[in-house]
Amino acid sequence: MTDRTPRPVSASQHETSELIMPHDANILGHAFGGAIMAMVDKAAAVAAFRHARTACVTASIDRVDFREPIHVGDLVTCKASVNFVGTTSMEVGVRVEAEDLINGARRHTNTCYLTFVAIDRNGRPVPIAKVLPETDGQQRRYEAAQARRRRRLEERQEEGKDEERVDA
Repeated sequence: MTDRTPRPVSASQHETSELIMPHDANILGHAFGGAIMAMVDKAAAVAAFRHARTACVTASIDRVDFREPIHVGDLVTCKASVNFVGTTSMEVGVRVEAEDLINGARRHTNTCYLTFVAIDRNGRPVPIAKVLPETDGQQRRYEAAQARRRRRLEERQEEGKDEERVDA
């Protein structure tokens, strides 16, 4: 079993930025949702790896709502942070902002929550350190992540019951 001594949120936070180019956009000049999701997944993976200090895989991505379009020429910044850790899995939150580099205006375009599972060389889940919230904001995100985790587990149980009914 690995050391499960809690690690501070700040030890694994990650921020990355990328300029949106024409190949990242649709005919309206808006960034493809898939291009943004790839950036989000990579940013979250870095935070997950930093926290677990082992390989991690994306297990799920919660609902993603794009609040407003991101345009060609915008600088997109993804800010990733581990919100909550179970035994082998963790929730990583990613805040996405778009910046118009001409006028400097920044917009919060979306927030995503991803679940990662830490794995060993054989692809088996491994226990990881708990996360230690350091600020009031981190504590709020920790508590909200716990509530989302409970809902995800309840949904999974309900899905299992639905499958049992179909098989019967």
